[in-house]
Amino acid sequence: MSTRICFVRHGETDWNADKRIQGHTDIPLNANGRAQAMAAAFGLAHHRFAAIYSSDLARALATAHAAAERIGIEVSSVRVTPGLRERNYGIFQGLTVAEGALDYPEAHARYAVRDPDYDFETGESLHQLAARVVATVENMVRHHAGETILAVTHGGVLDVIHRKATGQELSAPRNFVIPNCALNWFQIDVRGWHVVTWADCHHLERVLSQTPE
Repeated sequence: MSTRICFVRHGETDWNADKRIQGHTDIPLNANGRAQAMAAAFGLAHHRFAAIYSSDLARALATAHAAAERIGIEVSSVRVTPGLRERNYGIFQGLTVAEGALDYPEAHARYAVRDPDYDFETGESLHQLAARVVATVENMVRHHAGETILAVTHGGVLDVIHRKATGQELSAPRNFVIPNCALNWFQIDVRGWHVVTWADCHHLERVLSQTPE
């Protein structure tokens, strides 16, 4: 028996637009992000979901609430799930990548090569992030065998999910895009994790913007 999950990255924030690393910093959606969230909600409206899960950060929750309202699910029933949070980027949170390179050159070098054991001194390593994400998703699957669910999360989390399904190493350069509010469909069953549709942006049209974590 399989579980179908639509994973959605939250809408844009001002820090996304500024290419500033957010991590666990709780930044709200900006006007463009709210438009993206509404567009994603319309794109999801013809699907039936047994449950909606969301990261506990405001940018994800606002996106999830827009979807719930359009789908006809009570906003209060959105399942707030800290395991779907963005990666904790430690000393890099609040910085652009360029600022990180200037302020912490050794840390930036490890970030640039995707060192899976580096945790930004006070944050999470890729290995730690992956363990958290996989455990969270597997717990969701256990509770929704044979059902279809929606999960609103973050770029770093989606990076892990894509790699888990495709067998790509955490340390390999990213060769796929993670647009804000794109629809990413997966099927998870006894055979493993499978990508059904990745980065479906047809609903976004002019509001689409490509931004980093």
